[in-house]
Amino acid sequence: MLIRSKRIWIADQFVACDIEITDKIINIYPYNSKKVDIDYGNYRIVPGFIDLHTHGAYGFDTNDAKESGLRKWLRNIPEEGVTSILPTTVTQMPDILEAALNNVAKVVKTGYEGAEVLGVHFEGPFLDMDYKGAQPPEAIQVPTIEAFKKYQAAANGLIKYITIAPEHDKDYKLIHYLHENGVVISMGHSSSTYEESILAVANGVTSMTHVYNGMTKYHHRDLGMVGAAFRIRDIYGEIIADGMHSTKDALNNYYNLKGPDYAIMITDSLRAKGCSSNTKLTLGGHEIEISKEGLAYIKGTNTIAGSTLKMNKGLKVLVDEALVPFNYALNSCTKNPAKCLGVDNRKGYIRVGYDADLVVLDDDYEVINTYCKGKLLYEKV
Repeated sequence: MLIRSKRIWIADQFVACDIEITDKIINIYPYNSKKVDIDYGNYRIVPGFIDLHTHGAYGFDTNDAKESGLRKWLRNIPEEGVTSILPTTVTQMPDILEAALNNVAKVVKTGYEGAEVLGVHFEGPFLDMDYKGAQPPEAIQVPTIEAFKKYQAAANGLIKYITIAPEHDKDYKLIHYLHENGVVISMGHSSSTYEESILAVANGVTSMTHVYNGMTKYHHRDLGMVGAAFRIRDIYGEIIADGMHSTKDALNNYYNLKGPDYAIMITDSLRAKGCSSNTKLTLGGHEIEISKEGLAYIKGTNTIAGSTLKMNKGLKVLVDEALVPFNYALNSCTKNPAKCLGVDNRKGYIRVGYDADLVVLDDDYEVINTYCKGKLLYEKV
């Protein structure tokens, strides 16, 4: 198949060209040099978005452990330009977590259609009680290698990214084990000081979970984890770009401090995304409610529990409202998460030999088409 546009994102700029795709990008030709199947005119074509922190959508939560719900999610999420995800757990009791992990492993093994599952993001249960946020306190555990091995066995090796409070990992034993076994370690829901954060990075942590949220705050004489996120330029950091978890000015500050290569935009979306407002919703077994702005709270509290953000809308917030440079913002949805996960040899770029994961956007960031490995899986009516 051949497609064409006057604006295709290559080498940090929009280039007019023709692209030949199967499941991979086969060739990239000079503009108007081939007979194409689809001419997208002036629409922008960018790499597929990668969401590495997302709990669910369309009424499904990763912890539900239902094949049908996961399959529906994967099939429908390309509507917002997402071509790869890490289904993300939330802290619950071991039997529930093991069932959730086993469900993802089963769907991956038996096959599915839609966004690619690049692994599981295991958020908790190895978290801090004071910074647990919406994570259920009754299920939080002390981190141990033995406990993790059981979870990884249930996942059939699919846990590729984990959120952990490093200050509770005595002598960094679990962090060392994870690092040695290729699991990306992200510190979050943590009471770590600035100094403890530095030591965690020295021992194998390479990312931070939803920066600003669920971590010690910044003060000019007590920098906290937020200060570590600012100071350590070459550590990845997720950020929820809905303009509500963090203000637009906070987003601007973070991206400009971090630069183009280490910020990672996430949705942290819940089952509420894509549902009607009267749907009964839970997270970690606790009932939640959604504000009119789309923010989720533990019912009856002011504890933020997640979002209903769509990736294409987050990109728009970053560029149009937070005034983040376009390449910084787009990188945080594409090549930065790919590099963080170690899949940047096939994801995150429009290059020959890479997976044909492509998103066609109009100038208002609405998704026109989404291709997952060359297959057209979303088409705006």
